Amino acid sequence: MSVDRQEIADQLHSSALHLVRMVRTVDAGMGLSPARASALSVLVFGGPRTVGALADAEGVRSPTMTRLINGLESDGLVHKGGAKDDRRQVVVEATAAARRLLESGRRRRVSLLDDLLAGLDADDLEVLRRAAVLMEEAVSAAGDGELRP
Repeated sequence: MSVDRQEIADQLHSSALHLVRMVRTVDAGMGLSPARASALSVLVFGGPRTVGALADAEGVRSPTMTRLINGLESDGLVHKGGAKDDRRQVVVEATAAARRLLESGRRRRVSLLDDLLAGLDADDLEVLRRAAVLMEEAVSAAGDGELRP
């Protein structure tokens, strides 16, 4: 039996998009725009970053990220400081309130996924668990954990 990686990649792409769209429905409860939630997620789960590194991670220009960060700062979700090795650089860090907000959002998304998986038997759940592990390994093997389009 021949394995068509391109076909599998296409199926994974489609499934991932549908899955992300579904779990995003519960994100409205956080009161953040998708752009703000995404940038904040990078900081909460990935740690402090310079404005430029955060802009790169989010695929936007630094001025756009600066405006987004300023809004998050005024909401008490991030704070800015100088880099230890170069005070000219601005490092952005999530606050405890941001961490609580994002962790709550993650719990809601995981709960939604748990409900989605409720109808599957143990064998199918094991296949999905193994697939999740393989996808994480593939992303890690790609380098910094962030695949670029």
